[in-house]
Amino acid sequence: MKQYLDALRHILENGEDRKDRTGVGTRAVFGVQMRFSMEDGFPALTTKKLPWKSVASELLWFIEGSNDERRLAEILHGTRDKSKSTIWTANADADYWKPKAKFHGDLGRVYGVQWRKWKSPDGKEIDQLANAIKLIKENPTSRRIIVTAWNPGELEQMALPPCHAFFQFFVADKKLSLQMYQRSCDMFLGVPFNIASYSLFLHMVAQATGLKPGEFVHTLGDAHIYHNHFEQVKEQLKRNPLPLPSLRLNPEIKNIDDFKMEDIKLENYQFHPPIKAEMAV
Repeated sequence: MKQYLDALRHILENGEDRKDRTGVGTRAVFGVQMRFSMEDGFPALTTKKLPWKSVASELLWFIEGSNDERRLAEILHGTRDKSKSTIWTANADADYWKPKAKFHGDLGRVYGVQWRKWKSPDGKEIDQLANAIKLIKENPTSRRIIVTAWNPGELEQMALPPCHAFFQFFVADKKLSLQMYQRSCDMFLGVPFNIASYSLFLHMVAQATGLKPGEFVHTLGDAHIYHNHFEQVKEQLKRNPLPLPSLRLNPEIKNIDDFKMEDIKLENYQFHPPIKAEMAV
């Protein structure tokens, strides 16, 4: 994870201070790329604790194609009870979104809906993820193995427009690699989460297609540190990274839709203590 820490330091020392939608303000650079080989270990951040269950549950929620924040709570906590929050609760409860929500927990046509139920002009639903997996199996050299969550015609129907906007798969030497473009990148809170999420996703799709996981390539657009995260970032940069953990998936699972929380294990995960910071909404 050294390249992540190097990017964090570069932005802190060289970024431009900018106004932003939340009113908090950021320090940002434009255009960063990081590459993570799965042969080096699973890229879970070790200089602070990664909320692993939140990572895995959100990804399973995306794969389901759900837009129900309470369904995410059910995957994560085993209950839909309102007392159990998720990383999407603040967005579901935001004043700007509540008038548009059709039910409690409704987030609109966010990530998973676009992945699995993209609407075509004639009203048909397109399962982009299923189509991508089919291409990986049947035409692995295709340059069109792409899934996009950025749907300009439906942005106003989303509680939050997608930050990780689209991703592409690439097959070579019986290994599957994945590149994701992220338009807006909260370097302290969000990006470590995104790295772990898409690396997990890579492993899952690789297993579902009979391939080995290769590289996760993370391409970042507006890479920023919020002004109220500066002290936390400085604290994290003082810490030395620990050995990377390993990921174990249930080898019996061969279909992307069959994975459950109990099929996903992060093993030998060592980490420094958590560093708390408030998420800008």
